Amino acid sequence: MLAKEDILEIERMVEQIIARQPDEKNNANVRNELDLRERTVRVEEELKHQRDLMIQGFDAMDKRFEQMERRFEQVDKRFEQVDKSFELVDKRFEEMRKDMNTGFMEMNRRLDRFMYWTLGLVVSATVLVIIIK
Repeated sequence: MLAKEDILEIERMVEQIIARQPDEKNNANVRNELDLRERTVRVEEELKHQRDLMIQGFDAMDKRFEQMERRFEQVDKRFEQVDKSFELVDKRFEEMRKDMNTGFMEMNRRLDRFMYWTLGLVVSATVLVIIIK
């Protein structure tokens, strides 16, 4: 059996071990908390970097949209020019149609005169032939 001194020594050693246990748990908790804080800081930095990248991407998209808007404005201007060109061509065709109608009317009037003169000459020649015979 153990002597009373040995038992007291063992009790003292057990009490010391038990007393040390909370410190080790506290140290582990402190270590875990420091690790978590460090990880949180790294995650926050990465999130900030991702936010910066997203902002850059959105800025690039805005610039691209502005370029596209300018291009669409240029295309609209070109369509307006083409429309004006078609209007000019349409006006020219209309003028040509009017000129052709005027020309055909003039030609028709001349043909009518020619036919009258021809008929008049044929009738006069026939009358002269009949009279002379």
